Amino acid sequence: MRIAFYAPLKSPNHSVASGDRQMARMLIKALEHGGHSVELASELRFYLREPEPKSFDALTIEAREEAARLARLWDRDGKPDLWFTYHPYYKAPDLIGPGLASAFGVPYLTAEASYSRRRNAGLWADTQALVAWAVEQAALNICFTQRDRQGLADAIPGATLGMLPPFIDTSLFRETPARGCPTRLVTVAMMRPGDKVASYRMLAQALGAIGHLPWTMSVVGDGPAREEVKAQFAGLPADRIDWLGAIEPAAVPDVLYSGGIYVWPGFGEAYGVAYLEAQAAGLPVVAQDIAGVPEVVRDGQAGFLTPPGDVAAFACAIERLLSRNEERTIMAAEARRFILEERSLNAAAVRLAELLAKIPVS
Repeated sequence: MRIAFYAPLKSPNHSVASGDRQMARMLIKALEHGGHSVELASELRFYLREPEPKSFDALTIEAREEAARLARLWDRDGKPDLWFTYHPYYKAPDLIGPGLASAFGVPYLTAEASYSRRRNAGLWADTQALVAWAVEQAALNICFTQRDRQGLADAIPGATLGMLPPFIDTSLFRETPARGCPTRLVTVAMMRPGDKVASYRMLAQALGAIGHLPWTMSVVGDGPAREEVKAQFAGLPADRIDWLGAIEPAAVPDVLYSGGIYVWPGFGEAYGVAYLEAQAAGLPVVAQDIAGVPEVVRDGQAGFLTPPGDVAAFACAIERLLSRNEERTIMAAEARRFILEERSLNAAAVRLAELLAKIPVS
């Protein structure tokens, strides 16, 4: 099929690396792997940081103009077979695809759409209504987590839903990893206010509780909260932590290969692409049993998921993997097998093919 792809939150060509950008790129790869032709329909970013009516009105005008541009293009060159929108939610609804697809009789599809009733206040209630309208219209809504699926099912009972587990392009991890330093901890996460800072804070507190163990740590990430993040670790020995800053995605595997355990609490994680990458590199994971993390980390098999907010339990899980070499080795092997066999680009392409085959295309 000829597929028009759109990501209102962040274009796959956006200059700033993030899990959203990475997943958008991987979806395109998976679709192309399945033999489809994918074109980026628009790079218009419809993102509202705050519920400001003026900003919403301005973006709505831009979206209307963009839809008109695409309509002219389709009239001239022909319409696509399918419109595919990635990650519409209350801060980034799709104001282009639903109307355009309806006008041209093109099947409309979403992936990783989300709906949260607690956001139904003020302008957010209006933007969520737009998300609900798009989801209800869609021929298929692909969910990555049971949490998102349940949220859509509860809010929009008539929605057509399907599941695609989170995945990564494992081509960078095909090389059998050399055994990294078993006491080297690794974290890969942006440094921004909110959940990221909260996760860094909890990690620092946990490490402070196991200072008697000979761990060291590599931290990959940067952002506007860099100084606030580093301040959380001020009480720990500076020579134990390497702050690597932002690095190219292609360089991340080497950092992961050098370590022994991946540690990240994961407050607010939709699921966490970094967890998938860490496991592909053969690192067992210590995270919280929170949000979408259980969708990508199998507790007791490829790592440990601890109770939300329990710093002591999080520290104990890290200590256990630092202290039990055989258990850590077994979990490392299972983590790598899980990702390479079940959460690869190839596996995702097969699943996508099954899902798209159910959509009637004129």
